[in-house]
Amino acid sequence: MKIINHLKGNKPGVSCELFPPKQGSQLDNALEIVRAIAAQRPSFISVTYGAGGSNAGEAVAIAAEVKRCGVPSMAHLTCINADEERIENVLAQLRDKGVNNILALRGDMPDGVTLENATYQHASDLVKKIKSFGDFCVGGACYPEGHPESAGLNDDIEKLKMKIDSGVEFLVTQMFFDNDTMYNYMYRLLAHGITVPVVPGVMPVTNAKQIQHICKLSDTKLPPRFRAIVEKFGDDPEAMKQAGINYATTQVLDLLANGFMDVHIYTMNKPEIIGGILRNLSCIVKK
Repeated sequence: MKIINHLKGNKPGVSCELFPPKQGSQLDNALEIVRAIAAQRPSFISVTYGAGGSNAGEAVAIAAEVKRCGVPSMAHLTCINADEERIENVLAQLRDKGVNNILALRGDMPDGVTLENATYQHASDLVKKIKSFGDFCVGGACYPEGHPESAGLNDDIEKLKMKIDSGVEFLVTQMFFDNDTMYNYMYRLLAHGITVPVVPGVMPVTNAKQIQHICKLSDTKLPPRFRAIVEKFGDDPEAMKQAGINYATTQVLDLLANGFMDVHIYTMNKPEIIGGILRNLSCIVKK
C-alpha cells in the first residue's frame, strides 16, 4: 500500500521507524526485531539508511521483511555523496522487492564533501530521480523547529517547497516534545501554501542520557514539563521508561485528536516502545 493512501483516509494510525544493523553485525537479530514490531500492527514502518549508503543491503533486506510481514514499508534513501549508479541500484532493489514507499533525504554532510561537488545537492534532486525511475510514493523530511543549517524557519520552509514541487507527496517531521511547536509549524506551512499531509514524529525518551544526546544532535527544545519528568525519574531506568512511553502516548493522543492521521514513533528498535503506546491507544488506533 502507498502511504499517501493511508494519510488521505479516515482511519488514524501510529507508524514507526527502524534502523538496520551496522555493517558486520548480524542481520538475523534485526529481522527478529522487525517481526516483533510488525506484530504490533503499526500503520507503516520506515527503515533508515546509513550515511553514504554504507548499509544499503541491510536496509533493503529489512524494508522487504517489513512488507513480507504484511505491514506497509517505507525505505529511507539519502543522496549526499552518492552517484547516480548507486542511487539507481538501490531503487532497482526496492522496486524488485515490491517496496514502493521512499523517504527522500539529502543526508548529513560527510567530512570532505561539499554541495558544489555532489551529484545530488538537495533532497529535491533525489525526489526528481526517484519519480523518473518508477512508480514510488515519495515522502520528505521537515523540521518544526527549523533545520540546523537553515537561516531561519521561513527560509527552511521555502526550501521545503522545492521538495514538494519536485514530487514529495507527504512529510514526516523531526522529533519534537511540545505539541504547540507542531501546531505553530502547521500554521506556517499553510501560510506558505503547503498542504500535503504531514506526519508528526515523536521520540519516546526512555533514559536520561538519551535525551542529552538527542537534543545536542537536533537542536530540539525540551518543554519544562518534560524536563521535570527527566529530573524526577531519570535515575530510575524502569520508571524513566514508563514515564517516557506515557509522555509520548499523551503527545500522540493530542495530535490524533487534533486531526493528524498518523504519528510516527522513533522506536530505537525497541518493540516494547511501540507496543506500549499502541496498548495505551488500543480503542483509538484500532488494528
